[in-house]
Amino acid sequence: MDQVKAISEPRRRAILRLIWEDEMSAGEIADSFEVTFGAVSQHLKVLRDAGLVVVRKDGTKRYYRANRAGMGALASYLESMWVSSLDTLAVLAEQAEREKEREP
Repeated sequence: MDQVKAISEPRRRAILRLIWEDEMSAGEIADSFEVTFGAVSQHLKVLRDAGLVVVRKDGTKRYYRANRAGMGALASYLESMWVSSLDTLAVLAEQAEREKEREP
């Protein structure tokens, strides 16, 4: 599966966001979502097959990290998308706070 198709699924983008900076075990990743471990495991396989994550085995555990070097320009796109989303969230929070202050 190509990288663009792999990130077209929102949960896969959310997984990448979780492991963008830090390595996490498959169980830790699964605990962040309200789906089964098996569903998260399937998403991780798609991301791994597309070269978007790297996996490190330690005994019976597998640890995942985003493979930003292997993404090329896609890494910059994802980062800009997340920054844009955070900027939008900050603006909305500031607007809500101003409206709250105006209330009698």
